[in-house]
Amino acid sequence: MHEMSLMEDLIRLVSDDAEQRGIRHISKITVIVGDLSNVLPDALELAFLFMRTRELAVVNEETELEMVKEEARAVCRSCDYTFIPDYRIAFCPKCRLPRAIVVSGETFRVESYEGSDGYES
Repeated sequence: MHEMSLMEDLIRLVSDDAEQRGIRHISKITVIVGDLSNVLPDALELAFLFMRTRELAVVNEETELEMVKEEARAVCRSCDYTFIPDYRIAFCPKCRLPRAIVVSGETFRVESYEGSDGYES
């Protein structure tokens, strides 16, 4: 399950950035997961639930994970038809040529995170 290592890297990335900004506790991490990103959202969620129990850096059991789904879209370079592809290499359903390019759905990235400096009253 490569989602475990992806989540570990994601938490390290967020933690490093938060540390530089003086943030001591992360309350929420928002991640964009594309349909064609080869990341399984359920497995990523499971990895997150495990990682947050380890209290790595600024993430703990109170930290939430929000996953935003990015739908896959492709555009045919021959007929300009836009469609939802099943794979990265796609045949256009309109003209049947293999000239489509994926324009969305491959993303896997941290969109944002929320946190505090730990000195809340």
